[in-house]
Amino acid sequence: MKLSDSFDPRRLRPRRPGRWRWRFAAAIAAVIATLGVLCSMAGVAALLGRQEALGDLRIEPGAGAVLLVVGLLTLWLGVMFWRAARRRTRNAGGLSLSPHLMKKRD
Repeated sequence: MKLSDSFDPRRLRPRRPGRWRWRFAAAIAAVIATLGVLCSMAGVAALLGRQEALGDLRIEPGAGAVLLVVGLLTLWLGVMFWRAARRRTRNAGGLSLSPHLMKKRD
C-alpha cells in the first residue's frame, strides 16, 4: 500500500482532554490527606495528655477521641480520592488493555 504525503497518523486517534484537572484533583486530595494526618496527631496528643504539644489549644480527652476518628476518616478519604485521581491520569488513552498488563505500581 502506498502512503501519500498528506497522511497524518495522529488523525486516527481522538484527541484526549487535558490531564491538568486530574492533577489538580490529586493535589487537593493530598491536602485533604495532610489535614487528616494533622487532625489525627492532635487527637492522639489530646488522648495522651500532651497538651503542650497543641500550644494554646486545650482539648478534652473525649473530644480528642472524636478528633482522632475524624482525622483518620479524612486521611482515608484523601488517600482514596488521590488514588482515584492518579488512576485517571494514568489512563491508557482509549486502548483496551487488560488490568493485569498494567504496571504493578498502579
